Amino acid sequence: MFNRFQAFDAVALPGVQALSPYQPGKPESELKREYGIEHITKLASNENPLGCSQQVIAAVGAALSNLTRYPDGAGFMLKTALADRHGVEVEAITLGSGSSEVIELVARVFVAPGDEVVFSQHAFAMYPIITQAVGGKAIEVPAKHWGHDLEVMLAAVNKKTRLIFVANPNNPTGTWLEREGLYNFISRVPERVVVVIDEAYFEYASDPAMGATDYPNAMQWLAEFPNLVVTRTFSKAFGLAGLRVGYSVSSHIIADLMNRIRPPFNVNTPAQVAAVSVLEDRQYLQQSLATNVAGMAQMIAGFKQLKLDYIPSIGNFVCVEVGDGAGVVYDALLRQGVIVRPVANYAMPRHLRVSIGTENENTHFLNALATVLGKEFAI
Repeated sequence: MFNRFQAFDAVALPGVQALSPYQPGKPESELKREYGIEHITKLASNENPLGCSQQVIAAVGAALSNLTRYPDGAGFMLKTALADRHGVEVEAITLGSGSSEVIELVARVFVAPGDEVVFSQHAFAMYPIITQAVGGKAIEVPAKHWGHDLEVMLAAVNKKTRLIFVANPNNPTGTWLEREGLYNFISRVPERVVVVIDEAYFEYASDPAMGATDYPNAMQWLAEFPNLVVTRTFSKAFGLAGLRVGYSVSSHIIADLMNRIRPPFNVNTPAQVAAVSVLEDRQYLQQSLATNVAGMAQMIAGFKQLKLDYIPSIGNFVCVEVGDGAGVVYDALLRQGVIVRPVANYAMPRHLRVSIGTENENTHFLNALATVLGKEFAI
């Protein structure tokens, strides 16, 4: 019986057969089951530590009575709110179940088996997964100082290239590209090649308090570059990771092509209602950004006291170098009730990625890290 079911592996698409699933951060419930730990700090998935906006909770609650009806498949209210927010036309927007779905839609529209997709080493793990799933060939370009080497990426473009992914800032390294360099890169990419600028952490990165004074808003270039797609998400600064809402802004033509293959009703009613509500809650966003700035400063001060190197970041996370035994440190932190993210699968075996939490969560992590490393530490 087992062999009969196993045979399906052989008839699956070659790109799918060769895939390893995306590995999310360990859930708190799993750690509780494994070790019986009740006080847990999860800093593994770059989630907003503040919890949902109270406006969102009220808006979603009011929408629950309508769950027997399908969502608005066109997402009219959300698209209208986004169009007003960004100064673009509704027809330029494509909604997705998280920005990862929108990224997948771009690949499904433009990448055929054998076509090439270019992205950087240490970039978001979904880029190669999506590329392989559609039968494309992943071209991973070596990183430069943990970030994108745009000149080498440009040199990798050839007649088979259909798509380029650029994460700004990059996950998991937190590195970023400045305005002039990114603009010049896009202007030199052939127009037949689609360039996706993944701005999942845009709100954090564009906060002046993070210190990236020349961080660009790629949406400002959409009118100039018909091959440009910009993706964003409500999962991070807006605190809606559990509802899965993302979107892209592009030319009308690219948006129309993506919407032709977009699954019907892919963004559910509570998600749409929540996204519209949180866009209006400016106070929540400002509190999220302020919490991130203070938390990043706390983390960096802790790393310096522990004499640990880290990669400067303008996201809501930071990678810290803990040595060759990063996997062992990760496991030991679990036993201290702290969940972070090992990044060996990103070719970063000496680092751990740590999300920015509340002051108390950050303190718990730093104390636990000091204990695991056997170092003296006092905040």
